[in-house]
Amino acid sequence: MDLSDAALLLAAGLAAGTVNAVAGGGSLITFPALIASGLPPVPANVTNSVSVFPGYLASVAGSRADLPRGRALWSLLPTAAVGTVVGCVLLLATPARAFELVVPFLVLGATAVLAFQDPLRRLVGHPAQLSPRRRTVTVQVMVAVGAVYGGYFGAALGVMLVAGLALVLDATLARVTAVKNLLSAVVGLTTLVVFALFGPVNWVAVAVVAPATLVGGYAGARLARRLPAVVLKTVIVLFGTTIGLYLLWRALT
Repeated sequence: MDLSDAALLLAAGLAAGTVNAVAGGGSLITFPALIASGLPPVPANVTNSVSVFPGYLASVAGSRADLPRGRALWSLLPTAAVGTVVGCVLLLATPARAFELVVPFLVLGATAVLAFQDPLRRLVGHPAQLSPRRRTVTVQVMVAVGAVYGGYFGAALGVMLVAGLALVLDATLARVTAVKNLLSAVVGLTTLVVFALFGPVNWVAVAVVAPATLVGGYAGARLARRLPAVVLKTVIVLFGTTIGLYLLWRALT
């Protein structure tokens, strides 16, 4: 790795950490940067997953004041970990082409769910109107699906988690974003362990990108807390739409 590659990865890590904390999708900054530095696609994807983990931790620290209290939140963490392991195994054991074609539609679908959250709530029922058992099961399913996706690819994981959780949690978007940050950190930690043991990680690239995501993640989380709900939602929807269209273009070319 030469100096220009290191500078590129450093800038990409800083931007990705900030974007992940605010909206999600920062991996679409670091992943192409890793490709540009000379890594093949699978090692770049694995290295990227390991590199962005510190940024998730910083996001949790920056948004910890908005985390809900109680056991309900902590019950989601094992689900996130198990779902992530399933996604990691899929990445390491199966061809990626079919999933690459599905991923853009998952991202665009999740973005549409968030954009049209209020009309959808009128169709499926407001979270406050759901029975406790149905609400618990629905949240667990949303987290499991997001975690499998996060273990396999990870880009726009934040968009998918916010979209799903905002539909089934009776909470402010700032609180939903804080929960997203915690779940993303669990997904990131799980992928780090699995890929460190079994994946082709480029640790030199990790050493450059990871510290930058740490700084960007904390700054982004502090910024997200200060944004009005409508602005935060608009930013996430715009990021999600851009990411989904980019992934679709990349999958079809």
